Amino acid sequence: MSALSAKHFHDERAAYRFVEAHVWPDGPVCPHCGGFSRIYDLKGKSTRMGVRKCGDCRKPFTVKVGTIFEASNVKLHLWLQAMFLLCSSKKGFSANQLHRTLGVTLKTAWFMAHRIREAMRSGDLAPFGVGGGAVEADETYIGREPGKPVKRAFHHKMKVFTLVDRESGRARSMVVDNIRPATLAPIILENLAREARLMTDEAGHYLAVGREFAQHGVVRHGQDEYVSTEDRTIHTNTIEGYFSVFKKGTKGVYQHCSKRHLHRYLAEYDFRYNERVANGVNDVERTSRALSGIVGKRLKYRDSFPAAV
Repeated sequence: MSALSAKHFHDERAAYRFVEAHVWPDGPVCPHCGGFSRIYDLKGKSTRMGVRKCGDCRKPFTVKVGTIFEASNVKLHLWLQAMFLLCSSKKGFSANQLHRTLGVTLKTAWFMAHRIREAMRSGDLAPFGVGGGAVEADETYIGREPGKPVKRAFHHKMKVFTLVDRESGRARSMVVDNIRPATLAPIILENLAREARLMTDEAGHYLAVGREFAQHGVVRHGQDEYVSTEDRTIHTNTIEGYFSVFKKGTKGVYQHCSKRHLHRYLAEYDFRYNERVANGVNDVERTSRALSGIVGKRLKYRDSFPAAV
């Protein structure tokens, strides 16, 4: 049976029950006042599906209030389909494909995808490398920096900096304006435990900050060294694998990411990488975990426009 055969992907009432079970595992909670003891269903003929009323503040609400679904006219079961498609596609799912699959407009599909990426964004600030684990750090380049003329090398491209914790198998990516030590060093120091083993290439912007950690392993890519001959644990192959999926997705599926929205695309790729099969998470569970992140992340269209789709 297909994973998309589940009832909540096709029936609106079942979709509401499914979302409510994730958002309100212990019963309905009013998003306006936080009350939970005096909540009842509204059952009038003209009442919208899923509407409840709080007896404390006297305000009506549904499970969509305060989430990425708020104020959306798209049916909730279509939202769940979109979440599953985006969560289960390793290299991403374009707005054009979402528009054709769900039967919504391209503008709506683009905005739905960005809302879902907001749900995927993690607020986890736990340091990498706790207990002396190896953490790989590297940067990559994509697209074109707004307003910069095309030149040789990477200077006109957008810069992405990523950390990968080998022990937990998790990645943390961010958009940076440059790759100078003054920019990257504070990021590394804030995200790594001091007992971590930092693994990088021979780039000069890692040399000084590397002294702050228990070990700084360096591979010299310029000399065609990709795994240290002295210590086979010194390499950046894990993070190169992450960048491979990211580049194939952004170039082959999305084709263009503006800098204004690049952080959301990074959140999407981080999420799928962190919640992948190798970490014991299948497509259904990955979608469920994304659904757990919908609260408090409402994104308004006017805050995202104008942007390329």
